[in-house]
Amino acid sequence: MREINGGITAVKGITASGIHCGIKKDGRKDLALIVSEVDASAAGVFTENHVKAAPVLLSQKNIKRGRARAIIINSGNANACTGKIGYKHAEEMADFTAQSIGVSSNNILVASTGVIGVPLPINKIKKGIPLLVKKLSASGGLKAVEAIMTTDTTPKVSAVEYKCGGKSIRIGGIAKGSGMIYPRLATMLSFITTDIAISHGLLKIALKESVNRSFNMITVDNDTSTNDTVIILANGLAGNKPITYKRSKEFNLFLEALIYVSTALAKMVVKDGEGATKFVEINVNGAVNFEDAKRIAFSIANSNLVKTALFGEDPNWGRIICAAGNSGVRFNLGKIGFLIGKQKILEDGNLVKRDWESKVKGILKQREITIVLNLKMGNAKASVWTTDLSHDYVSINSSYRS
Repeated sequence: MREINGGITAVKGITASGIHCGIKKDGRKDLALIVSEVDASAAGVFTENHVKAAPVLLSQKNIKRGRARAIIINSGNANACTGKIGYKHAEEMADFTAQSIGVSSNNILVASTGVIGVPLPINKIKKGIPLLVKKLSASGGLKAVEAIMTTDTTPKVSAVEYKCGGKSIRIGGIAKGSGMIYPRLATMLSFITTDIAISHGLLKIALKESVNRSFNMITVDNDTSTNDTVIILANGLAGNKPITYKRSKEFNLFLEALIYVSTALAKMVVKDGEGATKFVEINVNGAVNFEDAKRIAFSIANSNLVKTALFGEDPNWGRIICAAGNSGVRFNLGKIGFLIGKQKILEDGNLVKRDWESKVKGILKQREITIVLNLKMGNAKASVWTTDLSHDYVSINSSYRS
């Protein structure tokens, strides 16, 4: 497997585009389109927030067919909490896109991101769709990712290529998100394309597993959006023998590559977290099971006291152990090992006697930090990626609508 350029449009038969249609006041791109030249197998994972945006509801309905031709996405307006008219607007986005590329409306998936509770300027979108279609190209992936950004400061793009049965398989992905990041089943917006031939059932399994191993292991601010969406299109144009068996080598290779792309995108989201000055990996090892390790890691990652200490570069390690204890998972404090970076702080529950504090202060000045908690109770482990909590996070979110 090797990394390649091009993101979603590195994949055979995929074109994309991104334009400014007038939703955003500052002239930035705000409308994107991703199209497969043939019908593609489609799978999606969506927000668990009880309040679901209109485009989420529509895409959940359309994706039940298991096939799709295109995804249209707008940024700058979430089309969430907008009532029946919001759902009608989502349908109109699908209808106008379908007419413009010559397919049926139920072949179109829709996503939106931006301010919640504001009516979608559907006329601007409808006027923009013909230009969006005209600008579709095999090099349009970057323009598409630029058009789905909101408070993001950098595009999030990943793609890989690997061999399967003598054929070259490509997987490409884009994502947006830097705030309102605490996914359960999905996260922010992410769109993945691949030219592999695979059964729809296995595509769904692979997407869910990859999301659980990547996007579901990140947190910036413990908020799950109304619009969280991850969609994958697999158009089969690589020409490989279709994958139909879960325990096959071919499926495992695909899953490994999909997890690689998803994890790369997930880490980019965290590194671009609103106001973030630190990228933090929290590893909980030696747990009885994965769920226990995950609960402890997220309890640490979501603690505002931990996050502010990281921002202040304060080696107040007690906050981390306190957060672990608040997870609801039982463990023996007298057994644990604890490190920040490579510096050991606790060994068998006891504070090391060496001069750890000055070393930890140096570690906390770094942009990327690793925290390791070893429970010494079993073999299960989990890794969660998060950020610190800075003054800038408050500034960004206190004036988001302006």
